Formats: sequence, C-alpha cells, structure tokens
Amino acid sequence: MAVVGSRSRRAEMNWATICCSAFSCLQLYWARLVIRKWFNVSSFDSDYSADTDDDRLSLSGSQDFDPRSSGATNDDDCPKLRRRNSETFRVQYIDTQAVRICAGTWNVGGTVPPADLDIDGWLDTLEPADIYVLGLQEIVPLNAGNIFGIEDDQPASEWENIIRDALNRVRPRNPKSLSHSDPPSPSMFKVSHDMFLETRHGACDTFFSCERPILSEDSLTNIEVLDSTNDNASPSMQITSDSQREERFSYNERVGLSWPEPPLKLLNQYVLERRGGAFKSLNLSIMNLRKPAYVRIVSKQMVGVFLTVWVRRSLRKHISNLSVSTVGVGIMGYIGNKGSVSVSMSIYQTPFCFLCSHLSSGEKDTDHQKRNDDVREIHRRTLFHPHSSSASVLPRSIRDHERVIWLGDLNYRINLSYEKTHELIARKEWQRLLENDQLSNEMRKGNVFEGWSEGVLCFPPTYKYEIDSENYIGDDPESGKRRPAWCDRVIWKGKGMKLLSYRRNEIKLSDHRPVTATFLAEVEVLSLWKLQRALAITYAEIQSQ
Repeated sequence: MAVVGSRSRRAEMNWATICCSAFSCLQLYWARLVIRKWFNVSSFDSDYSADTDDDRLSLSGSQDFDPRSSGATNDDDCPKLRRRNSETFRVQYIDTQAVRICAGTWNVGGTVPPADLDIDGWLDTLEPADIYVLGLQEIVPLNAGNIFGIEDDQPASEWENIIRDALNRVRPRNPKSLSHSDPPSPSMFKVSHDMFLETRHGACDTFFSCERPILSEDSLTNIEVLDSTNDNASPSMQITSDSQREERFSYNERVGLSWPEPPLKLLNQYVLERRGGAFKSLNLSIMNLRKPAYVRIVSKQMVGVFLTVWVRRSLRKHISNLSVSTVGVGIMGYIGNKGSVSVSMSIYQTPFCFLCSHLSSGEKDTDHQKRNDDVREIHRRTLFHPHSSSASVLPRSIRDHERVIWLGDLNYRINLSYEKTHELIARKEWQRLLENDQLSNEMRKGNVFEGWSEGVLCFPPTYKYEIDSENYIGDDPESGKRRPAWCDRVIWKGKGMKLLSYRRNEIKLSDHRPVTATFLAEVEVLSLWKLQRALAITYAEIQSQ
C-alpha cells in the first residue's frame, strides 16, 4: 500500500513538473515573440505570407506558408539574376518587355473595413495592371497593446479578402476591334517564340500563354498604355486531343498567334468537352472553376505597417529571389509603430524593390528633420538576403536595386499657416502649395531622396479629413487646427520607368485619402533563342580562326 502511495505521489510530482515546464516554455516563447517584435528580429529570412500553388487553395482563398519549406528563400535553389558586366554582350541575349505596375498607399487609421468596401477606384481596375503593390498604414490602432503586444493579423486578413475580391472582378481590357467569329489576319500579329502550352486538369484544360511584344531599349519614351493586345495573361482558347496535353512545343513547333483579345466571353459561356470523339457544349459558368487572375506573392505586417504584392497568375513564374526586410524607427528608435516594410524581388531579370513606410509625425517646422532621419535609418538598416554568400549577385540594400518604388504615409507637411493653406486649396493653386511642401523642398536640396522622382501633385492634400466627410478637420476645438498636407506619397527611382498617372481616390473611410501611382516599367528578359544564336555565331568565329 505504501509503495502504491509513493508511486502516486511521484506521478503527481512528474505531472506538476511537466505543467510548470510547459508554462515556463510558454512564457519564454511569448517573451521571445514580443522581444522579436520590439526589435524587428526575424526568425529567418523573408518571414512573410503568400498564396500557395495549390489550385484548390487558390480557388477558395489564401493560406500562409513557410518560405523555408517552399524553398523561396534558399539562395542555392532560387534562380539567380543572369547579369553580365559587358553591356555589349548582354544585348545579344536580353530582350526588353514592359510591365504595368499599380502602386497604392493608404493610411486607414486603424479602421476595420466593411465587407462591401469598394476599392476598385483605388486599384484602377478599369485599366488592370500586371502587378499591384499596396501599402497600408495604421492597419491596426496604434495603442499600447498593438505596439508592445502580440501582432494582430486579423485586420490584414480582412483587407486581403477585399483586395482579392476586387482583383477577381478585373476583366480584360476591351480591344480596339473584337471578333471571335472572324479571327484576325496572321500578318497583323507577331509570332511568339516564347509560346508554350500550359495544361490543367478540369473543365478548362488547355490554354496558350503568349508573352508581351518586345520593346526597344528606348521604347519607354514614346510608349503608350498597354491594351489587351499586350496582355501578358491573354490566353487563346485551343482545343487539343488528350495525347497533346502536357506536351511542350519544340522550337520548330512553336507556331501560333497572339490574339488581340482572348475569347474569355466564349469561355465563360461554354466549356468544350470531348466525349466519344465528339465535342459537346455545356451551358455553365466557369467563374468559380477557373483560377483567380491574380495571386498574392507576398504580404508582410509590422505593427501598423502592411505591404502586400499581387501579380497576374501568368507572371508568377517569372518572379524570383523574394526577400523581405522590416525596419522599426518608432519608440526607442526600434519599435515598429513607425518604420518600413520592404520587399525585394526579381521580375524576369530585373531587380525591383518596393517599400511601404510610416514616418514620424509632427507639424512643427523642424519636424521634417526627424522624418529625414527616419529615411536615412531605413536606408541604413534595410537588408535583403542576409544569408546569401558574399559572391552572390542578389541585391542586399535598397540602393542595389535597379527599380525602386517607395510609398506610404511619409508625413511631410506644408510650411504655411492654417488660413493660407486653406485659401490656396480653395483656389486650387497646387503649385503655390507645392513650393512650401517639405518633401519637395528636401528632395530639391538633396537632403533626402536625392535622385528620386515624383509625379505632379495636381490634387488636394490628402490629410487630415473628418471621417466620412469631404471637410478637413479644423474648426473642432477638441481636434485642433490641423493644416492639410500631402502626407501620402509615391516616389520612385531608376531608369526605364514611366509614370502613367498619379492621383488620389475619394474613399472616406479614414482621415486620409488613398493615393495611386501607375507605372510602365521596363524589365529585362532572357531570350533563349537569342542566346543560342549568339553562341552559335561565337562558335563559328572560333572555328574559322
């Protein structure tokens, strides 16, 4: 009996020890998470979320994944930038294409978005882009719990659902002439050497994917906005036999036409199915069967700063070398209530960097110096691919990238009195206001963002509004007289980028108005047939010598 009692006491002690150890580990884990959040210490490189490649998940929504398990950040597995120092040699195997990039920023003031929020105007879905770079500030209220506690990612998920719904409603742009019953003359369209066959099991089995027409080196100076004839996601519906499925074309078999508009209208009405050697037409909608047109390749949140990037599904395979960096410049100079989230990626063979930041606030005439310091600190501490080898050609800092887009609530103000600012706004004298804009003056002096560019500000200041109103805050004694300012900005740096539009949208959800900039950016594409030709010529020269 005594032995049984002794065993029972030992078992109770063991359970008590296990429970205490588990509680201690939980405390340590929570403390580790909080400390990592305070000082922006990532557990591994490129700690971010993205859509998976699973078709079912793509149809039903999104799911976060671990970049370590997917190989997204393993530098040995990622395709490297194929770059050479000799421009004379590179031009022999590099083509130039153009991608349309929509960059949007919005300080949402910690407001939870309603499920039916219409953001089509902000995303400019009437002129769909190939890439959407969207930055939100104050995605959660900047209170002590959110700043120092565990990160609340629920608002980010709700914003992602709204973005996904808006992009899923995007339709191909209308062509100049459309006739599915009478296909265009082959002489009007360029044969694509990069055409390949993509297959997918299901109702819509086979599609052709055609790349964009090639652009010359100086094409962006006179280039026009791409219409549906240049849509990278434009497939042409093709009926194939079962034996042809999942077959890649050889060089001699790559013959086809780039349609000015994919027959998606026909595709939405009919799904062709082969049974017993005869095709039967099925009257059903494939809206829920087809894959979404856009996929989320990266989303990252740091307290209230949130950056998410979406691309056309057909472009996803040309995105590589993804890496994410966060820099907190808030409380104690390290907390993430202010700071930046940055993404580095290669689009084809061109390295891009996208940044979303929320800089220090303040209306004093000297407060812009704090914002300048924030920018310098972000430049100094932003680091990509920290585990790559020293011989790697991957960009490590912001300045290492060839194309950079920086967006966010930069918080720069206008150095005018409250009354004078409102007077110029009422008269729409934007140039007079711009002459006193802190960011424009600092860029002009070279104190910050030297060599960067911004579009013409021909819209009213985006801050500070009464909620759900067209009136600026000012007359309310509790709110104080806040001078309106262009706090929300999109700037860029790099050659081969053309600004198509720079505007604001009139969504009244917060005290800021969202801003959108649309670009046409050159990207370098490795041309295998050009490379093969160059190697053949070089080999012939060697043989002749």
